[in-house]
Amino acid sequence: MRRWNGWGDSGASYPLPPNGQQFLAERIGPGTPPVDADWGSVAAAVPPSRLPAHPLISQKADDRLRHARGQSLPDWIALRSGQIPAFPDGVALPENDEAVAQIIQFARETGVKLIPYGGGTSVVGHINPEPGGQPVLTVSLARLNQLRRFDETSHLATFGAGARGPDLEAQLRARGFTLGHFPQSFELSTLGGWVVTRSAGQQSLGYGRIEELFAGGKLIAPAGTLHLPPFPASAAGPDIREMVLGSEGRLGILTEAVVRVSPLPEQEEFHTVFFPDFESGMTAARHIIQAKIPLSMMRLSTAVETETTLALAGHERLLAAMGRYLRLRGVGEGRCLFLFGVTGTAAMVKAARKAALALAAAQGGVHVGQAFGKQWQKNRFRSPYLRNTLWAMGYAVDTVETAAPWSAIPNLMSEMEAALREPLTAVGEQAHIFTHLSHVYPTGASIYTTVIFRLAADWDETLNRWRGMKTAVCQAIVQNGGTISHQHGVGKDHAPFLAVEKGELGMAAIEGVVRVFDAEGIMNCKL
Repeated sequence: MRRWNGWGDSGASYPLPPNGQQFLAERIGPGTPPVDADWGSVAAAVPPSRLPAHPLISQKADDRLRHARGQSLPDWIALRSGQIPAFPDGVALPENDEAVAQIIQFARETGVKLIPYGGGTSVVGHINPEPGGQPVLTVSLARLNQLRRFDETSHLATFGAGARGPDLEAQLRARGFTLGHFPQSFELSTLGGWVVTRSAGQQSLGYGRIEELFAGGKLIAPAGTLHLPPFPASAAGPDIREMVLGSEGRLGILTEAVVRVSPLPEQEEFHTVFFPDFESGMTAARHIIQAKIPLSMMRLSTAVETETTLALAGHERLLAAMGRYLRLRGVGEGRCLFLFGVTGTAAMVKAARKAALALAAAQGGVHVGQAFGKQWQKNRFRSPYLRNTLWAMGYAVDTVETAAPWSAIPNLMSEMEAALREPLTAVGEQAHIFTHLSHVYPTGASIYTTVIFRLAADWDETLNRWRGMKTAVCQAIVQNGGTISHQHGVGKDHAPFLAVEKGELGMAAIEGVVRVFDAEGIMNCKL
């Protein structure tokens, strides 16, 4: 059973090692476990629906509560406190494209607003109904989850947009293929969600971001149905496919997606290198990507994130022995963890590994084998469960991500971390903040920063602290050369900063496209 007020399956957990709680207490103070609202009392508070009855729509309180919020920290605060300002008036579960068209027509006739819902993993407020106004209907695509067509010759697969990551991969692997798109939310998020938020998987360096994998599909909008043929390339004017990418449910409902798939790799390895400092690691990462060495993944942690990762990993004796070895090799307390993946044929893997390690060694990197890489691969979809563990101990976790040119990264990282720290310092609290480069490109990289801080005794105070940090860090991003979102989309939380990036004319162009597809403002119009 999926948790209604946290991450993932209620039967899964990610416990801290014995020293983990002490590690956090020493840095930000001991947490006080909160008293969360229970399911029964929150479900009982769901107000009556404002929708007329419809055979495709559930008005049950349970369904409406489970689709009321996503996975952002404000969403967790709302769910855990029971103070949810608005619920969808109903949840539709269409089983085919025709039913989706019927729901849109129902919305047009009744003045209902629609919110498309994939896996409910949004961390920026994509799926949250707003208080007041017109009735809201959440449209879950959970039943549009099957492989519809498979073109083995062209390496094209067509899925219903509601296919979750594990189900999509299972259907492909049965045929000897993979999409290779593995965001951290892989267990719960959906193909349609990846497309409309321009998602980046952890191995996008090798397989490509979702915009490279998305070849075409079908969007059902209030204005009609848009068919996107999966051409390998086209010079026939602007690419309409790009309008769907990143549209976040504002244009219509994506019901199917055609994706470019790859044969399962012959071999895959994940290696670990430690650098003496972040600067040398960043230089190595830049040299590797600019040399076009065919890796599938690179990830570089700061010294603080490296310390945190190792402290929360357990295996104290093994880590102590490794620390002694690294010190003998000139990599001391400021060491930074670098993971890289190599995927392909055995010959390709061997050549890429050798080339990457040579460039890493030139910057003082020390290769320690595959043990950490294998552990990362094993746990990469379990780590979000740590949020549940820390919450129960009295700690909140949030993440911020952006991307910038290589030349802007050092200053931007510093400004982001300072911006997150200052609002807490002002109220006498501390934050544990750490960062890594999660994706790299020839011209720059993405920055992924995590902040852990203590829950306040009052729910509103915790939310106010988050708001102060979110506003400050977003301002730091747009003022110091970063994009407001590298992989999480815009949603409600980033919307106030979008115009800074797009400009007045760019925002007008987006609004013009929206009016063509949805002149009446039916689709997710609060975004």
